[in-house]
Amino acid sequence: MKRFALTSLSLALLGAAGAAQAQTSVTLYGVIDAGLGYVSHANANGDKLYGMINGNLSGDRWGLKGQEDLGGGLKAIFQLENGFDVGTGKLGQSGREFGRQAFVGLSGNQWGTVTLGRQYDPLVDMVQGITGDAYWGAIVATPGDVDNYDNDLRTSNAVKYVSPNFAGFQVEGLYGFSNLAGTTGQGQTWSAAATYNNGPLAIAGGYFYANNPTAGRLTTGNGWNSPSSDSLFNSPVNAAYATAHAIGIARGAIQYSIGAFTVGGSYSNAQYKADGSSLQGSEHFNVGNGFVNFQVTPALLTGLGYTYTKASGDASATYHQVSLGADYSLSKRTDFYAIAAYQHASGDQRNADGTTNSAQASIGSFGYESGRSHQEIVILGVRHKF
Repeated sequence: MKRFALTSLSLALLGAAGAAQAQTSVTLYGVIDAGLGYVSHANANGDKLYGMINGNLSGDRWGLKGQEDLGGGLKAIFQLENGFDVGTGKLGQSGREFGRQAFVGLSGNQWGTVTLGRQYDPLVDMVQGITGDAYWGAIVATPGDVDNYDNDLRTSNAVKYVSPNFAGFQVEGLYGFSNLAGTTGQGQTWSAAATYNNGPLAIAGGYFYANNPTAGRLTTGNGWNSPSSDSLFNSPVNAAYATAHAIGIARGAIQYSIGAFTVGGSYSNAQYKADGSSLQGSEHFNVGNGFVNFQVTPALLTGLGYTYTKASGDASATYHQVSLGADYSLSKRTDFYAIAAYQHASGDQRNADGTTNSAQASIGSFGYESGRSHQEIVILGVRHKF
């Protein structure tokens, strides 16, 4: 009798587990992108670099994502995503375990999705995907990634809402809490965006704002210390503005596909607002990007991109950047690529120590300090998705 009861219980538990498994899914995924590269001027002395340059078309990552069907069109969802450098094995995003994404939330067919945790902002979710960055990554990004064109920045302590898709139209909003007692408005981040994507045409636009805590909590002039927003100050293009009181970024993009061609353009205005101490005047970056892709064969994609960046306010500099790319797919998961870019800088640029000198080139979001007015990068790489 005991044996029968235990067997029945075991079968019941197995049945329950099977039912739960049918309603729940967890996926392991990732991207490994490694390349051999050449940089004409890779430091302040203008020295050449030959070596591995990784995460070029896609940042190296692995992650887990899943959902549970709760009934009535409602689902519980989560995602944990780790960034790393395949060349060294080091963690990315300043050593965070899940620095790319880490969130949990609820999703409903009728009312949309709400998530809480460390997340991409609405400009990344809705605008980036229809720019050249979606195809060619860092090589086409804005010099120094001053407008977060290549997603160097994530938002922590964030709650995000994404609406359902209404015939191709969606809206999204995000708020990142500072988690600083008594100063809710200091260190906060917020963003909103909208997109229309239907058939060959896609249009998107939005705004992003991040606040740097001021005197009384974190001392003005000590760099970017926002608890809700990552730093964008990773290159000589904008290193002088890490003490900014706030960052405001407005971005818009459009993309159109016709036959084997895809063309797109985008505009952004990034403002680094003065803190009144180490940064006396605000700095503005107006950025125009354009690209054209040609699908030569089902396996071979080629592309040409151009970026114009004009700085004004505290210092004035102009950057012209041209990029080329070719990507050959061996399968749905593995591809080989060749990318190259040239940039020329002119005008004046402020240094991190407050001095001013002639502007130096720094291609895309790679962050190399050229020490010269021009820079060239060539990379041959392989990417595998799983």
